Amino acid sequence: MRIAIYGQFYPKNSERPVQLLFDSLKKRRVDVFIEQHFFEAIQKEHDVVLDSSFKVFEHLDKSFDLLISIGGDGTILRSAAYVHDLNIPIVGINTGRLGFLATIQKENLELALDDIFNGKYKISERSAITISTDPDTGDFDSLNFALNEIAVSRKNTTSMITVETFLNGEYLTSYWADGLIISTPTGSTGYSLSCGGPVIMPEADNFVITPIAPHNLNARPLIIPDSTKIQLRVSGREDHFLVSLDSRLASLHNDTIIHIKKAAFNIKMLELKHESFLETLRKKLLWGEDKRN
Repeated sequence: MRIAIYGQFYPKNSERPVQLLFDSLKKRRVDVFIEQHFFEAIQKEHDVVLDSSFKVFEHLDKSFDLLISIGGDGTILRSAAYVHDLNIPIVGINTGRLGFLATIQKENLELALDDIFNGKYKISERSAITISTDPDTGDFDSLNFALNEIAVSRKNTTSMITVETFLNGEYLTSYWADGLIISTPTGSTGYSLSCGGPVIMPEADNFVITPIAPHNLNARPLIIPDSTKIQLRVSGREDHFLVSLDSRLASLHNDTIIHIKKAAFNIKMLELKHESFLETLRKKLLWGEDKRN
């Protein structure tokens, strides 16, 4: 079994689970590959012991069986760039804060690994979203997809931007706002939620369009089928605007037309059998904590 490990090393909260993970994998006699930059960061920490059999990787291929992400949800979003369309499941060990995607808690790591190696898990297929531009800017050639959301936003200005929006070639509206989010169901509990968007079940065949601080107050989040092809044209006082794909940023000229659609592949998330999205909502968003319930 070939296992890849990716993370961002923060000794204050990651040192112990990193060592525990390494020790557990060593006992199970699996082939362990650590992302190169993470490997180099770990080597600088004298309290973390790397086994001599562990190797490094820069890119993954279909021979890998699992990618383990150590960190928060942001780390999982970055790790998705490595699996792309390779059908390698991702599982997250949460050393961050909220952890909608990184669901294995540090204190339950050993039990979770037992369940994984004993086949006591399920695979959740998560839709991704892709971007292309006209004219082609070359900014998104290799990493043109996002697991959570694609967002356009203002750059170098306090003034709002106007985002002309078309769905399947038909004009929807022009959002006058700080920006616009196109979110997958996975991303509906992220940036979109903080801007007033709805929570969408992971298996739903939908995207949501959520304006960021709209000036036209009748503009509300809109749920659309994920088969919809979206076209955006941005204008504003500045010549450029920002586009983010999860945590990756690019600056585009206002003449650029953005095309967004569902990716041809899904991202596989490994979930333990006792976990569920509804349970995660109760834990992370404290649904049901109102004493009146």
